[in-house]
Amino acid sequence: MADPFFQPISGMDLPRFAGVPTFMRLPHIPLDGPRIDEVDIGIIGAPWDSGTTNRPGPRHGPRQLRDLSTMIRAMNGATGIKPFEACNIADLGDVSPNPADIMDTLDRMSGFYSKVKGQGIKPLTAGGDHLCSLPILRGIAAQAPVGMIHFDSHTDLFHSYFDGTMYTHGTPFRRAVEEGLLDPKRVVQIGIRGSAYDTEDRDFAKAEGIRVIAIEEFFARGIPDVMAEAREIVGSADTYVSYDIDFVDPAFAPGTGTPEVGGPNSFQALQVVRELQGINIIGADMVEVSPPFDFGGATAWLGVSIMFELLCVMV
Repeated sequence: MADPFFQPISGMDLPRFAGVPTFMRLPHIPLDGPRIDEVDIGIIGAPWDSGTTNRPGPRHGPRQLRDLSTMIRAMNGATGIKPFEACNIADLGDVSPNPADIMDTLDRMSGFYSKVKGQGIKPLTAGGDHLCSLPILRGIAAQAPVGMIHFDSHTDLFHSYFDGTMYTHGTPFRRAVEEGLLDPKRVVQIGIRGSAYDTEDRDFAKAEGIRVIAIEEFFARGIPDVMAEAREIVGSADTYVSYDIDFVDPAFAPGTGTPEVGGPNSFQALQVVRELQGINIIGADMVEVSPPFDFGGATAWLGVSIMFELLCVMV
């Protein structure tokens, strides 16, 4: 049973629009703050999008996700799970990026997540663009490669962009495989679609043993069957979950940098996460929510609802 200190503020006690917005109205505990040793799961903001190659804006994602998360309540209405009673969960604040220096920010982030891991805390991160996943993995998977379930419309397995730029939001998982952070034979990518430059990323996936499930296969087989295969691929060992909001069709999540039509609806976006129950999740992220393109906040509300579903399977 979680400590009452870590319970979110109820909308019955303080209106949703009032108070200081933390993730899901949880206590804010800095990584060097008091009671950090009592935290089981830490929700972290990564306000950084220097890996973006098209429409910028995900650096503003964590702030909007925090604001919209005040609508989250204590119990999952579909599964009955009460994550805040199962674990001590807190908002650990943001990783401080250097928006003018990609390499410095990668080092800052990996150092931060190494400390998170050292405290025995499982991180749930709100990005930021998808390059954020690389330093997170450097921080929590440096000792041994982990598996990954990746929801996205893009593989993010490209070698480089613009004649040799190695670190963009289209390259993080290529780097993670090369650095021994991911076990490619325990990686599954779900929802891949859209027009393509070429087959370089798919060729790399095939050569390394990464399972790519295109959107056409996803819809033809159905969510339960696809997710049963995903659970089989990652098995019972340590697994990371990375969720790009552009996995969802832009009709439901327009606020993102590289939208691709023909994706899942908002209910299916939640359903795939519920199918992660029982997986040994050591960390997760929700990335690429871009407030400048999210008129009315619908994308951020969906994004933080997915984060709540991730919490429910992480506990």
